[in-house]
Amino acid sequence: MTLPDAIDFLSRMLRFEIVHVGGAPITLVNLLTAIVIVVVTVRVSKLAQRAIERALQRRRVDDPGTAALLTRSTHYAVLVAGLAMAMQSLGFDLGNLFAAGAIFAVGIGFAMQNIAQNFVSGIILLVERSIRPGDVLTVDGRVVRVEHMGIRSTVVRSLFDDEIIVPNSTLVETSVVNHTFQDRLWRVKVMVGVHYDSDMDRVEAVLREVGNSFPGRVQDREPLVFLREFGSSSVDWELSVWTDDPWRMDGTQSRLRKAVWDGLKAAGIVIAYPQLDLHIDDRGLDALRAGGRPAASRSAKG
Repeated sequence: MTLPDAIDFLSRMLRFEIVHVGGAPITLVNLLTAIVIVVVTVRVSKLAQRAIERALQRRRVDDPGTAALLTRSTHYAVLVAGLAMAMQSLGFDLGNLFAAGAIFAVGIGFAMQNIAQNFVSGIILLVERSIRPGDVLTVDGRVVRVEHMGIRSTVVRSLFDDEIIVPNSTLVETSVVNHTFQDRLWRVKVMVGVHYDSDMDRVEAVLREVGNSFPGRVQDREPLVFLREFGSSSVDWELSVWTDDPWRMDGTQSRLRKAVWDGLKAAGIVIAYPQLDLHIDDRGLDALRAGGRPAASRSAKG
């Protein structure tokens, strides 16, 4: 057999119609092409899963459930795309199949709208890394610490040691304060009111001294002292110091209040408290004791 004859024989073999499906002939070359596509798809799926695992490790995502879900979702997505290409190479018309699948997906989407929304939000959080395990957040007016991040929800712990499950869509769609996004600095504030007769320069100096000597403050951030308000019974001052542990802010604030109390007391400065002065007109009392009426009342009568 000559070379041209061999090539012609091989060409006829590749074009040999094995079977007809839906009116479309499936040849040997179509079958071989589909097999190659499936093999390549499986290989690409494994490479994609490894790439996702490495990316999660670089981002320090140590949640096995999240990693498994992302890798498995990627695996199925690549397989579906590869199988679609393989079926198309065999001559199948995928238009009707995709149309039916789209209708089914729309129905499922309406039924699982919240779940899908939280799922997408979880992926956004994993990609952006704006919130990470260990971060201290303020969510809905409550200070919490992130314990665990999943693909659907995030588990946080409150200052009262309660574990709270927060849907990921809440963290994406609402305003969330991340106190540890760029650093762990937190400003602790304490308000104190002193008597109006106090020496205000002395008050400011004492508060600044308390802030400078406060243990646990960040040394490269100077304490801030402000005269905030002239109240009805006191002159209100504010002392602020910076700490690097926002999660323990309640204890830090309590110790700072105690330090302010001790500092002002040692300096002889009175901490004001609400009080009401009652002034009595002695002339009216004298008239009542004498059995008569106050002068103002007699003149009004006349």
